[in-house]
This record gives sequence, C-alpha cells and structure tokens, in this order.
Amino acid sequence: MIRPLELFLALRYVRSREAGFFVSFITLVSLLGVALGVAALIAILSVMNGFEGDLRARLLSLSAHATLVRADGGPLDGERIAALARAAPGVAGAAPYIELQALLVHGAEMSSASLRGIDPATEGTVTAIGASMQEGRIADLVPGANRVVLGRMLASRLRVAVGDELTVMVPTTGEDGELAPRIRLFTVSGLFEVGMPDHDATLALGSMADVAALAHETGAAGVRLRYHDVFAAPAAARALAARLGPGYESRDWTLENASYFRAIRIEKTMMTLILLLVVAVAAFNIVAMLVMVVRAKRTDIAILRTLGLSPRGVVGAFLSQGLLIGWTGVLLGVALGVALAANASAVMAWLERTFRFRLFDSDVYYVTAIPSRIEVADVVTIAVVALVLTLAATIYPALRAARTEPADVLRYE
Repeated sequence: MIRPLELFLALRYVRSREAGFFVSFITLVSLLGVALGVAALIAILSVMNGFEGDLRARLLSLSAHATLVRADGGPLDGERIAALARAAPGVAGAAPYIELQALLVHGAEMSSASLRGIDPATEGTVTAIGASMQEGRIADLVPGANRVVLGRMLASRLRVAVGDELTVMVPTTGEDGELAPRIRLFTVSGLFEVGMPDHDATLALGSMADVAALAHETGAAGVRLRYHDVFAAPAAARALAARLGPGYESRDWTLENASYFRAIRIEKTMMTLILLLVVAVAAFNIVAMLVMVVRAKRTDIAILRTLGLSPRGVVGAFLSQGLLIGWTGVLLGVALGVALAANASAVMAWLERTFRFRLFDSDVYYVTAIPSRIEVADVVTIAVVALVLTLAATIYPALRAARTEPADVLRYE
C-alpha cells in the first residue's frame, strides 16, 4: 500500500526539472511509448476481431451453423429429422438438403461445382440466401422445373446468364462398375453473391426434388440447422445428435471452417506478441529513466533517510513515480486505441482522401471498408498486461534507491 508521503515524493520527482533535460525526455518517450503500444494493440486487435466477424458472417451466409447426418453416410428422412430439430431448444431453423459433385457444361466452357438440392420454403430459415440473391428469386426453384441458381463467379466462368441452359453431369458407376454419368439440362434462374469464393465460385443450388431425381436418391443427405446463438451451435448440435440415437452425428461450422479461424487466431496471437514488445521497450525506458533519477536524487534520498524515511518508503516513492508515468501512458493508450477502433472506417477514409490511395480496391477485394469490433475483454487484458509490465519495470530502480546508504552519500557533502 502506497502511503501519501510516498505519493507526494513521486509527484515532486515527476515534476522536477533538476535531473536534467535528458531524463525529462526519456520520461516523455516512455510515456508515449506505452501509450502508442497500448493504442496500437487495441486498434489492431479490434480490426482483426471485425475481420473475423465479417469472415464468419460471409462463411455462414450460405452455410449452416450445424448439420445432422447419418454416421454411415446413408440417406435419412429429412422432413422428420427437420421437424424434430425445430422443436429442440435454441434452433432457429432446420432444412433438409442433398449435395452432389457435378460437372456443369455450357458450350465450350465447363466447371466442377457442388450441386446442392434445397427446399426453397425452408432454406431461408437456415441461410441468408434471400439477401445474397443478385438476380432472380430462390422461390423460382420449384420441383420439376429443372432450374438452378449459380454463384456469380461460377456463372462468369461458365459464361451464362439468367435464362441460359446448361448441362449438369453427375458422375456415377453402373452395376458393372463402368462409368455411367447422369446428364440433365437445367435452366439458370438466378445468381447469388456472398463475397466468398468458396460459395460464389463453386456452389449451384437447385430444387431438392430435381437434384434427388438426377442422382436417383430417395432421401436427404442431412439436415442443416441454424441456431439463435452461433457460438452455442457446436455443443447444442452434438446434444441433438445424441438424442436422435447412435446412428446420427453432427458437424458444425467450427469444424468445417477450422482452417480459416485457426489462421486468424495465429495472426492475432503473433500480432499481440509483436506489439507487446513495443510496450516492453517503453517499460525498459522507464527503468533507464528511474535509474538516472535515483542517481540524481541520491543526496535527497540520503537526507530523507536520516529524517526517518524507511527503505520501504523509498521503494514506495520510486514505485509510485514509475507507476504514475506508466499508468498514465496506459490510460492514454486505452483512450486513443478505443477512439481509433471505434472510428476505423472514418480514419481509413480520411487517409485515403489525404494521401490519395485506395487500401481496399473494390475491383480486387470483397471487403472495401475496415470492419472493427471492440472486445471489452481484449481492452482489459491489454491494459492489465501493460500495467504489469510497467510495474515490473519500476522494481529494480526502487530497490536500488532503497539500498542507498546515507553515511556514504553525505560523507563529503
């Protein structure tokens, strides 16, 4: 516990100019270094949180939060399982589906794709396909019409537009083991775009009945689920699969997109460690500054010791001085970092106008603005770590000051 006398001495030493310009300069550099390091950490982690949220939203725009399938990979009664799933707690929607690997051909152009059969009436409860449609409507995928909706990049690759016909070929093998592909003409009835190549360049949607007829399937491949809380989906889906019986298993978005989020976590961790080095360097500056103050104030320390100030009081005084500088830097850094994170898009727009450059060209990137999401837990963690670093930086100079012997210092005064 720091006592009032120790705090008073710390304030006098912080405001003192007797130690010289260089010490004052190091003090200012230390304070600004801590502030800039903390601000950079908060701003960059908030932007990375924003990118992570944007990526998650794009990935889940046409993907379910979880999927129920048979453990043996066989078909299931989609309508019955979907009805049971809708009654489960936390489920916002459930829709059966069937998915095939197909080859799409239009004239001389061809491309492989994932052909997904959906129920247009329930698909909107599981994905955001309605909001992603650029042309046409998902309701046009009526059974028996042999219509298909393509991702815009896939349509561009095939050079098709709404109203064009294309050939859909599903590779299968006959009873004799020979390759016997099934072929059917489909009409392009719409285009969608979600801003993710995994969807826009590889996915084609058709009526579940039409896709099942093409593949000669009699049931659904699985049931796709959407939960009110996306982060609760993995555990809730596993519990639902367990209630359905041992023949069912669940897959969730954290497994299907694990590589994306693992890469983001690694980048966030490395960026945090790198920027913490900035705070650490500023903390070392506090060490150097306090050591110089201790040398400049040796006579003052000796006099205070002869007047009854204990070694503990000396330690408290210099700890207080270092903490005043370090914690002031932390508070300034938190304020600056939160302000930058909250106005990241406006700051980027100002930089682009001022220096006449484009950070995210819309012709190249899907993301044209900097998303930012401030996490209170991140801000608190950064502030606490910075405070601990500055506290650790003050320990050695404070102990060195406490070891000052009054007799040795005042012998020749």
